Amino acid sequence: MEKELKCLLLDDELPGLTYLKMLCEQIPGLSVVKSFVDPSRFLKEFPSLDFDLCIIDIEMPQFDGLQVANLLQGKAIIFATAYKEYAAEAFDLNAVDYLRKPVSIDRLKKAIDKARIQINARQEPSRFFTCNTDRGKALIPIDQLAWIGTSNGDSRDKEANLKDGTSLLLKNISFENLQKSLPEGSFVRINKQEILNLSMVRFFSHDQITTLVTNKSGKSVILNLSERYREDFLRKMKY
Repeated sequence: MEKELKCLLLDDELPGLTYLKMLCEQIPGLSVVKSFVDPSRFLKEFPSLDFDLCIIDIEMPQFDGLQVANLLQGKAIIFATAYKEYAAEAFDLNAVDYLRKPVSIDRLKKAIDKARIQINARQEPSRFFTCNTDRGKALIPIDQLAWIGTSNGDSRDKEANLKDGTSLLLKNISFENLQKSLPEGSFVRINKQEILNLSMVRFFSHDQITTLVTNKSGKSVILNLSERYREDFLRKMKY
């Protein structure tokens, strides 16, 4: 079953907004979280709302829809307007679609289908990440990573330890950038010098994590869990 898409609507003309909301309510898998007739109120409230996409009018008082869309980074945008001259600007903003009013139910369904494809593509975790290593640029399978630690030779470099016991030296990359490249729900910072794949946890205590990885002696690798990162670790472990 497909995930329900949550939608916000913004149109400064109440009849047009009411009609658009009625169309949205007829589309399976689409839920209207809230509709706005006032752009200023929309800008005040949207940061606290949970939504996947927004359908926006363009010509409105105070703020036009293009300006509003610029603030919705990471969200799918569909423009619905009576004017055709904004189409090029809309697609420059990577809008999913550009609908001319009056919007038909069939045309809106096509736009929602396009939005779903875009949203699913954004949410699908990448299976690899690309990084510069001591052997050149490498494509590293994310599911093969066990943990990443600071290199002993240069703190700007990191050592990626793989599940098969091998390792790669990642050149000149910060933990912050590494975390942006790795699935947030699967990897966690456990101390100042290490990021761990949560699937590698065997046991853990207040300040140590025993992993499923073994060293050359056949003993489990034990990593430190620092106070600074303990709360995030426990949250992701659902404790």
